[in-house]
Amino acid sequence: MRYLHTMVRVTDLEASLEFYVNVLGMTEIKRVDYSSGRFTLIFLAAPDDSAEKKNIDSPLIELTYNWDPEELGSGRNFGHLAFRVDDIYETCQKIIASGLVINRPPRDGRMAFIKSPDNISIELLQEGDALPEKEPWASMPNKGSW
Repeated sequence: MRYLHTMVRVTDLEASLEFYVNVLGMTEIKRVDYSSGRFTLIFLAAPDDSAEKKNIDSPLIELTYNWDPEELGSGRNFGHLAFRVDDIYETCQKIIASGLVINRPPRDGRMAFIKSPDNISIELLQEGDALPEKEPWASMPNKGSW
């Protein structure tokens, strides 16, 4: 058995691509429009998931965009997606600079949570050992749910 992908339904394709590609740094691997079913699938890979060229065999996130408007629930029963990052503080600073909220700051130098435009929880984990605690992160409170 091999892990293939996680499918996430999105309501605003451009906002979702801005988040996953421009903020998190993921790479679009494949995009398919299904006009008969009125939806688009976009497959994304994280920057460090493959030592070779990114391809459809990399672990992926599949964004599913239905062309007809629909109301999506919060999906709290889904849990979260998790990504390992080289520097948790640098990553969170980039996220804040993009105008997004850090729901659970990396107070411990190891873990943070943010949310996608469709309210999907995203866990960010420090590569290797936790970084030394430092401000402003150490005293930053949680915001909302994560």
